Amino acid sequence: MKRNVLLGLVAAALLVSAPSHATLLITEEEAKLPPPKGAVAVEQRGILRGPKVEFVSPGSAASSPLRLVLKFQSYGGAKVDPDSVKVIFLRTPNVDLTPRVKPFVQPDGINMQDAELPPGEYTVRVDIKDSDGRPGTAVFTLKVAPK
Repeated sequence: MKRNVLLGLVAAALLVSAPSHATLLITEEEAKLPPPKGAVAVEQRGILRGPKVEFVSPGSAASSPLRLVLKFQSYGGAKVDPDSVKVIFLRTPNVDLTPRVKPFVQPDGINMQDAELPPGEYTVRVDIKDSDGRPGTAVFTLKVAPK
């Protein structure tokens, strides 16, 4: 019993004393890369059964660190495969943000509480697949206001 109380106190002390910091999503160097050449994929039309990616927040220009939230929706009894999620910063060359976002991916979406980015506008593409192998894609722009 005393051991459990002691472990609880140690865990609480670590939580209180641990410095919280934002997760770097896009570096200064990556932000300076040139924009992509040519067209960027737009929304698909027609009846599709693949999963949907919905950009939830931030809604408008936000300051960094910001909360990045995306929701996934699947259809026909299929489930979104969290291992299939790919997040790409569209630049020349493209920057794969997947390893930075992976810890925040859940079957129902992405919830990254403190994403750190330099000020600017960033076009990001998210690709997902469901358990039936059907793809879904979303392209959105993150607007980060100067501090």
